[in-house]
Amino acid sequence: MSADCKLSQAVRESLDDYFTHLDGEPPHAVYDMVLGCVEKPLLQYVMHKVGGNQSKAAEILDINRNTLRKKLQQYNID
Repeated sequence: MSADCKLSQAVRESLDDYFTHLDGEPPHAVYDMVLGCVEKPLLQYVMHKVGGNQSKAAEILDINRNTLRKKLQQYNID
């Protein structure tokens, strides 16, 4: 199984767990919840891997450096 398939499987399992443990409550803002749970640690991990170099991180993530800066500010990542 490839790394991206493992990640997809982990997301599915986490969502299964989330929906299983709602205890009758309706699901709410699932999209934002998942993005927040995945995006922040992804940004932190990549920034650590590149020693804080935003240009390298943006290249690895395949996003614009300005977009990366905004996301780092959004999540209060130095």
